[in-house]
Amino acid sequence: MLSPFIELRRQLHQIPEPGFQEFKTQQLLLDHLAKLPQDRLTIRTWRTGILVYIKGTNPTKRFGYRADMDGLPITEETSLPFPSQHPGYMHACGHDFHMSIGMGVVTHFAQQPMQDDLVVLFQPAEEGPGGALPMLAAEELQDWKPDQMVALHIAPEYPVGTIATKPEILFANTSELFIDLLGKGGHAAYPHQANDMIIAATQMVGQLQTIVSRNVNPLDSAVITIGKMEAGTKQNIIAEKARLEGTIRTLSADSMNKIKKRIEAVAAGIESSFECQVSIDYGSNYRQVFNDPALTVEFMDWLRGKDNVQLVECTEAMTGEDFGYFLEQIPGFMFWLGVDTPHGLHNAKLDPNESAIDIAIDTMTAYLRFKSM
Repeated sequence: MLSPFIELRRQLHQIPEPGFQEFKTQQLLLDHLAKLPQDRLTIRTWRTGILVYIKGTNPTKRFGYRADMDGLPITEETSLPFPSQHPGYMHACGHDFHMSIGMGVVTHFAQQPMQDDLVVLFQPAEEGPGGALPMLAAEELQDWKPDQMVALHIAPEYPVGTIATKPEILFANTSELFIDLLGKGGHAAYPHQANDMIIAATQMVGQLQTIVSRNVNPLDSAVITIGKMEAGTKQNIIAEKARLEGTIRTLSADSMNKIKKRIEAVAAGIESSFECQVSIDYGSNYRQVFNDPALTVEFMDWLRGKDNVQLVECTEAMTGEDFGYFLEQIPGFMFWLGVDTPHGLHNAKLDPNESAIDIAIDTMTAYLRFKSM
């Protein structure tokens, strides 16, 4: 018989929704919450998110656990018998796992309360435009602001039963990058009468790739990736417009600032060279996930005594996660949860091992009870 939280994961997997449009997801979670003992629960909604306050038996502290909710604009290519029912969207980053684990944590403490209070947050829009920062500022969370926060993220590369984390920086600072170039279109036979934005855009892509190699300290880490380029309408028309879309990732806030200044300098050079206009939009920006050293080491030491999990002290990753905003204001940490699948995050074939769900619930409920003693 399947765990009820694996069943919930399968239901959630079928209804992936974009950020701040998680209406079916929110309702499904609210329906599950309504079936739990209500004597210690207070439930609030914020936009498409949910906050669940679980009153402790003799509270002196308030702990927080966060699970993200949104899906990705990816067409699913798995052979699962419960595929996405929303064309063009998929839970390809494991948020269906994250929510199911969060519901498992709520269910446990609704039935068997711990001494301290607990707030479980189901946060929308992690993939974009970013739900953590506005949720932090919301009155609903300010009323229930935790003293400590924890969250997890599935990790395809680790075996089930593995938990991987480290003190200090775990995930990178990230920024979206959108660059629009506007020149002068024209007939392909008369290039001297136009300003070709395909040429300008390709030149800009090449120059952007020199920033990391020539402007960032080689002992630091940074990435600039242009993942999408659009330009032109027909083979014999010189393109008037071009658009580049990409991402910036750094392990320090200082490097992020330096890279943005260099991108703007490159853009000014392109404008001068090609007599065009270049506009830059940095879109959503996420803070680094910086794990509180003392709390992370305590968690890792606690894990070493557990038989059902294997601790790995991992290296930092260039992954982006808006949980970093929570950790700017609230001490806490994030960790990787092994789900053992050959397909990586944001892959259309991602198929995490569901047995990790109950392991994560057991680990988190035991850890929170340990902290509440």
